[in-house]
Parts: sequence; C-alpha cells; structure tokens
Amino acid sequence: MQGSANLNLMIKAARKAGRSLVKDFREVENLQVSSKGPGDFVSRADREAERIIKEELMGGRPTYGWLGEETGEEPGQDPTRRWIVDPLDGTTNFLHGLPHWAVSIALEHKGEIVAGVVFDAAKDEMYWAEKGAGAWLNDSRRLRVSGRKTMIESIFATGVPFGGRGTLPATLQDLARLMPACAGVRRWGSAALDMAYVAAGRFDGYWERGINAWDIAAGIVLVREAGGMVSAIREGDDPLEKGAVICGNQGLFEPFRGIIRGE
Repeated sequence: MQGSANLNLMIKAARKAGRSLVKDFREVENLQVSSKGPGDFVSRADREAERIIKEELMGGRPTYGWLGEETGEEPGQDPTRRWIVDPLDGTTNFLHGLPHWAVSIALEHKGEIVAGVVFDAAKDEMYWAEKGAGAWLNDSRRLRVSGRKTMIESIFATGVPFGGRGTLPATLQDLARLMPACAGVRRWGSAALDMAYVAAGRFDGYWERGINAWDIAAGIVLVREAGGMVSAIREGDDPLEKGAVICGNQGLFEPFRGIIRGE
C-alpha cells in the first residue's frame, strides 16, 4: 500500500482499535444470554477503542485538533488540521451480536476531508482513500462506484430514525417517494459502511438526516475518490455541519437527489 504518513497512521490506529473491538465483540455474543445485558460492556468497549485511536493519532500528530464521538472536540495547536473519529459506528449492531460495524477515521484540512479510513474489523475489510489518490479496499482493490444509470435497477441505503427522533416523518416521506422508483432500500445500521459500500459499488446511493460528522466524514472522501458525488440534502448546506447527506454514482445522483428533495 502506498499512502501518506498520515494515512498510514490512520490505518494503523484503525487496525489496533479493530482488534480490541473484535475481542470485545466475541464477549458481547456470550453476554446475550445474561440477565444484565451487554449495554454497559459495549459502552466500555466503545470508549476503549476511542482511547486507542486517540493515543495513536495524537501521539503521532500532537498538534492536530480532535473531534471524537466519545471524547468530544479539542482544538489543536494547528488550527488547519483535525482528526474526526467514530470508534464504533454501528453500536446497536455490535450490542446485538450483528457483525456489521466499523471504525471510522477522517482527516480534515482547512475544512475539507482529505483522507478517510473505514475498517470493518469483523470482515477484515479496510476501506481507505486520500484526496487525489483514489479509494481502495485492503491493499490492492481499487474502488469505483457502480455504473448503473436507471433508478429501477438500483438499490439505496439509509438510516431509519429510532426512539422517536424528529427526522422520522421526513425519512418516511423519502421512502414513500423512493421505493416505488428503485429496486430496494437497505437499512444496515452503519452510516460509515453505507458510504463505503457506495464507494465499492455495492450500493448505488445513500442518504440520511440527523447524522453526526464523525459518522460520515471518512465516507465523504471514500465516495468522491471512487468517482461518486456527495452533497448535503438541502442545496447549499454543508453535510458535516447540517448532518444531512446524500451520495451516489454520477449517473444516478441527480434523479436520486431530486426524489429525496421532493422535486
């Protein structure tokens, strides 16, 4: 693998955290039968994974800023660079023993995501991308978005809000407009992997509202470097700031976005 020093540091941190999470995941599967339940255990696993990542990244680049799901935001001496980290995207899957979750690490430079890593540790799939260098799976497979051009042949991914979240009505309206026009919609529970799958051509597009920056930051550069398009759902918004993102291949992006926007 040929990547920058920063990218190699990100991959090393993701693998180290992934090994810790895989070990904990085996314990979660055993805890399913306990009366206490695995919730507290998973929270500890999540925090430990972020500690590992932070130790690796900030040890290697101590002047960079930090934004992590568990530890929040910390400005760095270098105001132009920031790590954006989700140590365990797909926590609910992890909690229920479902092997679909990932470590997500992104590097932001002057407000732009310039490198990203999404590590599916349960399947040993490392998705990585760097601005201008393409998107890749593990050491050798170049990623490209799908070549489909008709909506009715295409499948899309999203996150359906849970627990009474305020974005549920809008998402249900999205689904009512989209599902008659496509081959299917998947809700797999990990935004980082949804975007990685768009980059890999497995999904033709993805959208979601009410999402956090650390869930999608790495996916943004993955999709773009794989030849896809990414924007906010609303015209002119920043998806990282507004938490509403849509992406897809170039042939489908405009009709897909038009449906989601209700145009």
